[in-house]
Order: sequence, then structure tokens, then C-alpha cells
Amino acid sequence: MITAALNHLVQGEPWAGERLRAHSGAQALIRAGFVDVHLVVDGAGLFAPGSATQTAAVTITLPADTPFRLLTDRSSLFQSTKLSGSADFAEALAFVFRNLRWDVEADLARVVGDIAARRLAMAGQTMLQQGRTTSRRLWRNLAEYASEDADWLAPRREVEAFGRAVDSLRDDLARLEKRLERL
Repeated sequence: MITAALNHLVQGEPWAGERLRAHSGAQALIRAGFVDVHLVVDGAGLFAPGSATQTAAVTITLPADTPFRLLTDRSSLFQSTKLSGSADFAEALAFVFRNLRWDVEADLARVVGDIAARRLAMAGQTMLQQGRTTSRRLWRNLAEYASEDADWLAPRREVEAFGRAVDSLRDDLARLEKRLERL
């Protein structure tokens, strides 16, 4: 299922197949928590299921919160993903995965028609944006509750005041040491 979804995206972007075709026969291992996905690039620049017995040219390790990051902050997902193995193949995969876009509207148009697909796509974008906004607000409110109301965390102003007090104490101690050296 993952292979079919990736191939659908690659087929929608001709440049992606060209970029992957140069690495025909190379295997990639994608680790997402307890799930390992083995993929091989075929001669057409598409993905095929790989073998767990074959050594992967590239290993891609995704963070544990990948599904959440896909919905909220896709760029942070790519920044926290770890790549190891063949530098050329890893760079090609990173570029392809970072730049693939799903044309939801085109896929919907085949099923429900152009106008309905456009309206559904716009509604989906609105819902996704509202979900992201709600998620950010929820986390911000939870952080505020944890630091202000529940005393689980020290409030920022108290941490900053503590830092200023430590700096002041360090400066006072340095002045005292200078005075003692003069005596």
C-alpha cells in the first residue's frame, strides 16, 4: 500500500522518476517507530517492495511523532529525519520526498468531477488549516496551564528572573574576589 501511494505521487511528478531512475536497483529502508519499510527503485524510477535480507543502501529513520508532524509542521519532520548510507542516493530520496506533492484535486476530479473536486479540495484545505491552528492553540494552552496554573513547569518570567539573579550573584562574587585580592 505504501509502495502504491509513493508510486502514485512519483508518477504525478515526472522529474521525480527521472531523479530516482539514476539509482535503479538501490534499496532503501525506512524506519518509522516499530515499522520497517523496504523499498527498491526499479528501472522506471518507481518504487517496488524490497527485501529484508538485502542490505539497504540508505536507511531513513523517522521520529516517533511523524504522523503529528505531517499534519502540523512538515518542515520540522524533514529536519529531524536521520539519513545514513549512500550520500548520492540519500540526497536523491530526500529531495524527492521533500518536494513530492499530492494533487488531491486531480484525483478527486476523476471520481466526482471538476467542480465538486475543487470545492472538496478547498474544504479540505480549510479544515486542515483549522486543525493546525487548533492544534497549535491547544499546545500553547497546555504549556500555559503547565507553567502558570498547575505549577508543573516554572513560568518563563521566573526562569528569566532566576537567570538575572544568578548573573548578578556571579558579578558580585567576582567583585568580592577582586577586593580580597587587593587586601
